[in-house]
Amino acid sequence: MRIEIINTGSELLLGTTLNTHGAWMGMELLGLGLRVQRQVTVPDGRAIIEALEEAMSRSDAVIVTGGIGPTSDDISREAAAEVLGVELITDEAALRSLEAFFARLGRPMAEANKKQALNPVGADILPNAHGTAPGIYAPPRMSGDRLCALFLLPGPPSEMKPMFREEVMPRLRSLAGVDADYQMELLRFTEIGESDFHTKIDHQLEKIHDLEVGYCARPAEVDLRLIGKQSAISEGKRIALAAFPDECFSAQSESMEEVVVRLLSEQGKTLSLAESCTGGRISSRVTDTSGSSEVFTHGFITYANEAKTEVLGVPQTLIDTHGAVSEQVAIAMAEGALRKSGADIAASVTGIAGPNGGTHEKPVGTVWIAIATHEQSFAMHRCHTNRGRETFKQVVSQAALNLIRKSLLS
Repeated sequence: MRIEIINTGSELLLGTTLNTHGAWMGMELLGLGLRVQRQVTVPDGRAIIEALEEAMSRSDAVIVTGGIGPTSDDISREAAAEVLGVELITDEAALRSLEAFFARLGRPMAEANKKQALNPVGADILPNAHGTAPGIYAPPRMSGDRLCALFLLPGPPSEMKPMFREEVMPRLRSLAGVDADYQMELLRFTEIGESDFHTKIDHQLEKIHDLEVGYCARPAEVDLRLIGKQSAISEGKRIALAAFPDECFSAQSESMEEVVVRLLSEQGKTLSLAESCTGGRISSRVTDTSGSSEVFTHGFITYANEAKTEVLGVPQTLIDTHGAVSEQVAIAMAEGALRKSGADIAASVTGIAGPNGGTHEKPVGTVWIAIATHEQSFAMHRCHTNRGRETFKQVVSQAALNLIRKSLLS
């Protein structure tokens, strides 16, 4: 099924707002065995008409996000009616729903909001329980010979996502005659690259009938995407896990931080962190995860050497003798975090993010990561290519979380 997305909004082209709709909808559709063939972004105003004409001439379904608000530049409804060759009329049920929404808020409804109850003749209103803008569905018969289904959805993600799941996906499933057994699974790996898959297992995966294989590489992580019937996915997963059992940190699409929080919760353990070169990135990733409040106790950002000694109790003699970026200081930081927090496990990172500060013995990218528990302490040395501070922080945070994961599993 040929599906196209049209995102409307000048802010998306100016760069002031990040456009995430396409990526999110793409992942949702893959779960149905469908995929987005094309995505375009147009500014507010009449550019939407040309985009609709082109998209509907080559697609089976077009999904428009944005442009159904109450302001003068929100003209997705008008554009849809013009392209479909029908009039716009006020949908009384949609109008009553709008009035009830404002009544619940205890606010009067502005006259401009009545525009949001307009609907192309023959189209269906898609209810919006999370905002004022109802969506619109024009079934394929309304587009004449093009036989293209058209969906108009609100732009805000908090409104668009539930409407997409509740109203759009069931209709697309019906239109496409989707086989319910056609699925997608995502396996996530770290400490290996795409070339490792090519060398070791690509030739085996290619032999599996009706299995589509894809990769997505990002700093310190490679996702393996398996699409097909469950039997084919299971065989592909078996091959991948047999080849890279230690490098696969999730076979259920979990992020590294979600895995760590889940393991801590399952084991009834708590975690504290002492960060220098990552500046709180690891703590941020952990606390972005649901359930972290039950397992995460303290995050110490001890960037300066004085903070390492005053907050964590790292002896000044260790820093003077070995340097702040060293195995000895990393272990002392982790032990200090463990002692101060009373957690069951603590991790620390200390390194040189660059672009300055490196030496011949300790070049930019050098990192020490340490783990401390009430039974033992140990550290791991890593040296990463200098790819900028942002990538450095992400790579180091991934390595630290992975070391915590392995410690919990062992």
